[in-house]
Amino acid sequence: MIKAVIIDDDAQMRELNARLLKDNFPHVNIVGEADGVEAGIQLITNEQPNLVLLDIEIKGGTGFNVLQQVKPYNFKVIFITGFNDFAIKAFKFSAIDYILKPVNEFEFTQAIERALSQINADEAEQQYDTFLDHYEKKTQSKKIVLRTAEAMHLVDIASIMYCKSDNSYTTFELEDGNSIIVSKPMKEYAALLEEYHFVRPHQSFLVNLHFIKKIDKSDGGFVILNNKKEIPVSARRKQTLLNSLENIH
Repeated sequence: MIKAVIIDDDAQMRELNARLLKDNFPHVNIVGEADGVEAGIQLITNEQPNLVLLDIEIKGGTGFNVLQQVKPYNFKVIFITGFNDFAIKAFKFSAIDYILKPVNEFEFTQAIERALSQINADEAEQQYDTFLDHYEKKTQSKKIVLRTAEAMHLVDIASIMYCKSDNSYTTFELEDGNSIIVSKPMKEYAALLEEYHFVRPHQSFLVNLHFIKKIDKSDGGFVILNNKKEIPVSARRKQTLLNSLENIH
């Protein structure tokens, strides 16, 4: 039996989440609820759940305060939150599931299914540490979690040479020659990586400026990387690329 806890300061939200869990996942046993940081930490410590539904804004602080105090992470977390752009960006970097309020039942069940499928995975420690680093902006050496069908990869952003779009898939090409294919469109990552000197010279590519060796202006234009890979430059994106190269430091 999978054990779950719900931590939210809104009694109606706790009731809704409990109902959705019971209706859609009868094999999940809700072993407790809490409305604040201190009670949430105590609940997780006492019950040792497999799944934690955690609101961001709770009594006495935030869900992140709870997460910081309950290591080791022997459970999966799904954050439930109102719109918080900065937190959502950190969620995406870390491949952590979140549900926006008001809760949509379809999105809720999808997030729970993904979490349950990863209950026994051992990447939680790195995943949540990556999230907290991004949320708190504590580290300069940033990482991103890339989730594939087979594994969860913790990747140094600085090691990503470029990304290539293939419809709803994105291929990450790394400095060491390895490739990682994730089943998300590239636009999901463009906004995340732009502050780390990534630019789109073409709609199908996202390039780390630090790996550009030169720009070849023949045949419409190409970016040539350190590994001699040629990436096309579209006419409408050329000036943005040039501006980005001038501002790199």
